[in-house]
Amino acid sequence: MKTAVDSNNGLAFNRDPRFVSQLTRNTFAIVLAGGRGSRLHQLTDWRSKPAVPFGGKFRIIDFTLSNCVNSGVRRVGVATQYKSQSLIRHLQLGWSFLDGRLGEFIEIMPAQQQVNESQWYRGTADAVFQNLREIRRANPDYILVLSGDHIYRMDYGRILAAHVERDADLTVACIEVPLEEAKSFGVMAVDEQNRVVNFEEKPKVPLAIPDKPDTALASMGIYVFNARFLFEQLQRDADDPKSSHDFGKDVIPHCVKRYRTFAQSFADSHVGEVGKPAYWRDVGTLDAYWEANMDLVHVSPQLNLYDDDWPIWTWQPQSPPAKFVFDDEARRGYAVDSMVSGGCIVSGSTLRRTMLFSGVYVHSYSTIEDSIVLPNVRIGRNCILKKCIIDKNCIIPEGMQVGLDPEADRKRFHVTPSGITLISRVMLGQDIHPVQ
Repeated sequence: MKTAVDSNNGLAFNRDPRFVSQLTRNTFAIVLAGGRGSRLHQLTDWRSKPAVPFGGKFRIIDFTLSNCVNSGVRRVGVATQYKSQSLIRHLQLGWSFLDGRLGEFIEIMPAQQQVNESQWYRGTADAVFQNLREIRRANPDYILVLSGDHIYRMDYGRILAAHVERDADLTVACIEVPLEEAKSFGVMAVDEQNRVVNFEEKPKVPLAIPDKPDTALASMGIYVFNARFLFEQLQRDADDPKSSHDFGKDVIPHCVKRYRTFAQSFADSHVGEVGKPAYWRDVGTLDAYWEANMDLVHVSPQLNLYDDDWPIWTWQPQSPPAKFVFDDEARRGYAVDSMVSGGCIVSGSTLRRTMLFSGVYVHSYSTIEDSIVLPNVRIGRNCILKKCIIDKNCIIPEGMQVGLDPEADRKRFHVTPSGITLISRVMLGQDIHPVQ
């Protein structure tokens, strides 16, 4: 039986696939996918953050769901709330391949006012509490609570193995972040055995790691609970009139003070290439979203989408291969340091450090640089587009120039402090109800 030793605490984790698969088979994962993602501005006007396209052909939620499937956690509930139709459609089209006859499923759990007719999901803990009946039907031993809006690869079997090895009631996945960024996270302190001794959600003055004064230990919003323990805690929290019914603000701090709560380093559970740091991104702002996508077009990106051992699953339309046409001196269709999805046609234009999602058509004599172009966009002739995010279904008129004059761009579009320009159909005056 194969084992591996955790370098931080000496724990020996069983790496026998049958052992890990038994743990994961006995686990129910609930993905919290109801967030609005307001810092993404118009990208989430008509879709929730987990439904935002990413990486040329995926949606953000595909990374969390792929981690579940690849880890062997194949009983999954997705709790939806804010503008969820685009997300629900994607889940129905792309994630219905699990076989219910084998007890595998991805179940959509929209907010239904199940507990009180006047209340939708009041917080992350309440979103799970309102779905306890469905979770109990699955009769799991362990419950994995996940966020649906982060980009990362993680073997949940490893954190489950650590949870069982430590006889924990609750295990919190954690990652080291710069101290100045820690105000946006739940910040914890641990002892020599990685038992959590303090937890504070979004502290004004984050607590630094003792031997790393510029770094804090932050929660990733990934929790493993013993099922019966979670049921008890959620009922207690639901009965507390002073609670905001949030895991980070209420449930986790309560458990840290009273029960066996441990931290599991992301470095011990992540999936990635040897020699590269563990990759995890919160693409919750336009700048962060642009940077994470632009990293993928580099020669050696930090996130390797070409890893066949840990694929990212999704749904996409059945499209023909991308095509590049014309080879005249002033009219040559080509792309350099770029990613171009199926169904795209680049006709006599130049792409540099650019990502085209499926079904994009670029007409002749245009130049696109450092940009992200979402599905089914049409770009006219003689356009210059630099450092743009172009939303789905936009029609860029002939001769449009963006990214050359920030002041002029701000009059028409949304421009971030770092100079990234977001273009949507509404901004172009083309549609007040875009199809997402």
